[in-house]
Amino acid sequence: MAGDKPESISEIKTELNVTGLIGLLAFYFLIFLAGILSHKVLKRKSRKAAQAKQVSGNTEDMMLAGRDINYVIGVFTMTATWVGGGYINGTTEAVIKNGLVWTQAPFCYAISLALGGIFFAKKMRKRRFVTMLDPLQLKYGEKLGALFYIPAFSGEILWSASILAALGTSLRVICGLTDTVSVIISAAIAMTYTLFGGLYSVAFTDIFQLFCIFAGLIFSIPFMVHNEHVTMPLEIYNVTMFPDKSYSPFLGRIKGADVGVWIDYAIMMIFGGIPWQAYFQRVLSARSPKVAQVLSFFGAFGCFSAAIPSVIIGWIAMNTDWPATSLQQALTKPDYKLAVPLALMYLTHPAVAFIGLGAVSAAVMSSTDSSILGVSTMFTRNVFNKVFYPKASDRVTIWFLRGTVLINTVIAMLIAIFVKSVYGLYLICSDLVFILLFPHLVLVAHFPKRTNKYGMIAGFGTAFFLRVLAGEPVLKYNAVLKYPFYQEPTETAYGVQKFPFRILCMVINLIMTLLVAFIAEKVITKKPSLDILKIKEQEEYESMKLKELKG
Repeated sequence: MAGDKPESISEIKTELNVTGLIGLLAFYFLIFLAGILSHKVLKRKSRKAAQAKQVSGNTEDMMLAGRDINYVIGVFTMTATWVGGGYINGTTEAVIKNGLVWTQAPFCYAISLALGGIFFAKKMRKRRFVTMLDPLQLKYGEKLGALFYIPAFSGEILWSASILAALGTSLRVICGLTDTVSVIISAAIAMTYTLFGGLYSVAFTDIFQLFCIFAGLIFSIPFMVHNEHVTMPLEIYNVTMFPDKSYSPFLGRIKGADVGVWIDYAIMMIFGGIPWQAYFQRVLSARSPKVAQVLSFFGAFGCFSAAIPSVIIGWIAMNTDWPATSLQQALTKPDYKLAVPLALMYLTHPAVAFIGLGAVSAAVMSSTDSSILGVSTMFTRNVFNKVFYPKASDRVTIWFLRGTVLINTVIAMLIAIFVKSVYGLYLICSDLVFILLFPHLVLVAHFPKRTNKYGMIAGFGTAFFLRVLAGEPVLKYNAVLKYPFYQEPTETAYGVQKFPFRILCMVINLIMTLLVAFIAEKVITKKPSLDILKIKEQEEYESMKLKELKG
């Protein structure tokens, strides 16, 4: 009916804010300028000789910044890669929606980075790999190894799309821009400087963007707490938004039936957070194995620290009387994802709001450019070069990489603009990265003699089949295989697996791979004629290549 309030704040049509738009464009111009100039700064003549020894050509130079990333730039780019718009907005949303105990990303991803530093960073950098798929293709062959690009590509692209979509909604609420315009402008700027300088530009702009994230959000918090509509001191139990809860809404609670779900997501984030090209691109671009390891540890600290302002803003939002503000209505569940831009807009001075908005925009771009470059690097090297065109010249490859960056940016933009449940799709792909990719990365990095092509096919196929049968509410289908504690579907909701089935699928993948690989090895040793996948030849090739890489 005419005159009815929209169901959620995100449906409100805001008039174009010219002042805010000019400020935002000026901020974007500074990032663009930094990205373009950084390639010249980081690749000055005095460093060309040292960089040339670390890479085999201009393509690897663009992919890995000459393997010359030092401690300072490395810590910033490692942290900024994880601290994206989804991380900032998502942390605040999780605090409001389910409480601190369910806000798992900050500590889970921090642990993930630390574990990556302990178990993978040194080993991968020592072997001078270019992407995280290199050891998988070295072990399983170019074609079978390229299968792992599917979950990796899906995760990175949908992650980029989800944070672009979140930015579009935020800019619509604050600046009055349409989602489409916001997404296109942000993605186009990130794409352009990435095309010019590759990882050089991405790493350098991460310094500027991370500074904006910390400074912008921390600067805005004092203005929020001094707003007359915010209850001070901030309450933990009797918060303004949820006054009648029998427990602390800020701290949250884990019901007995949800313990399995909490464990499932925590383990998936910790170990599934390791096999991402955006992370390994930083590791493999470090000056030395030691630098790669240290970057992971400092990145873990930075990742956790960056969540603190978001947690505080969520706490402030919970203690705000929103109907009394100029917003004039309470926040509903669909609005929680907008808590950061809404707090900036309605609880601070307009000038402060746009500084904070710059922080959110910087967070989005710092993750988008990393994911797009990472997924483009993998496709260029591990699919185009190794599967379809092994003899491609360096010049052809570098132009193909630039074309792939352009295409992947367009794909992420289209998904962000037209797909409604982008974040839900991203979570599914994160499942697949954890279930399908992680166990094989562990095996090829640490136990390469325990796995082979036969084991990989058996483990990968079984795990994928089990995950599909487990059902998925985001894709709107119920489980065929019901694990213990399954919550049956109702007329209004799909069924939910309460058992930590993702962990189970991952472990089955690992065990099945080891078991079938062991059996295949024994059988082929006795009857070499049965080796249709030629694993012995692959092992000889692997041994030769590893010697070359070490040399």
